[in-house]
Amino acid sequence: MNGAHIRSAERALSAGTWLIVAGAMLYSILTVTPLAARHTPAHWAWTAPILPLVVDAAVVIVVRLDAVLARLGGHGGRWPVVLRWMTGCMTLALNVADSALKNDLVGVAVHAVAPLLLIVTAETGLAYRRAIAAAVKAQEEQQRAEREARERAAIERREEAARRAHEEREHTAALAREQREHEARMAREQAEREAAARREEREREQARERAEREERERREREREQLQRQREQQAREARERATREERERAERERRERAEREERAARERAALLSAGPAAEKQPEDLARATVHAAFVEGLPVRAAAELCGWSVGWVSARYADHRGPGAEYDSAELTASR
Repeated sequence: MNGAHIRSAERALSAGTWLIVAGAMLYSILTVTPLAARHTPAHWAWTAPILPLVVDAAVVIVVRLDAVLARLGGHGGRWPVVLRWMTGCMTLALNVADSALKNDLVGVAVHAVAPLLLIVTAETGLAYRRAIAAAVKAQEEQQRAEREARERAAIERREEAARRAHEEREHTAALAREQREHEARMAREQAEREAAARREEREREQARERAEREERERREREREQLQRQREQQAREARERATREERERAERERRERAEREERAARERAALLSAGPAAEKQPEDLARATVHAAFVEGLPVRAAAELCGWSVGWVSARYADHRGPGAEYDSAELTASR
């Protein structure tokens, strides 16, 4: 029996059990309610269905919990058994009481069918569920045993593979060790030959170094003498270059001062001309605006000096304020 068969049997058992429980509950309510109503005061007659409902609810609890415990493989002890039989007997007594009071044996037999079927179904269902739980447990034990057997086999295979790998590694290591020993012996012999060759080479090198050292010393003396001569010449050249640089800087300073003085005179000449009677040529106007800008005159004053509009002069001022905006004094001279 596989898992699908077990689940199918459990579903069939649960469906049949609950069908019988539902039918017995409905039949019990319909049978017991008139009896309870006749033995209840008239103003409490509406409580007659409560008694069969309470008893049948106990039956439902017993059936449900027995199913859960059986599935888990547990046992509730003696109290579930007492509750199961007590509810069954109560249901049987309540169903046959009306016919028994009337001495109707056929009615007693007919009304006893549903309670008895419910009692036997509950006991049988419990036995079936325990048997199914035992079968499931046995199947799980078998599957666990098979799984453990497969795991042990896998472990043994891994151990065997590890053992073979270890043996292969040891064999490889032994071969590598022999190879290393052979290579080390060959390396020692080669090193001894190389050491002898190096000694001979070192002796030849020492002799050559002595000769080269003597030659270097002679050349070094000549080079030092030549170096002193070159240093003397370089010092004289530096002094001459420093003197020439100083003279050139002084000359450039004088020329720059002369250019600045000339540009200042030209700006003063442009600004001292007074307001223009008519619009100056553009080159001359640009020179006049630049001179006014350098001297810090307002835009309106510059416009009066060149005869151009305030907007045009403002644009020229903006050009002069821009990055790197400078007016060459040579251009000013050319404009004049």
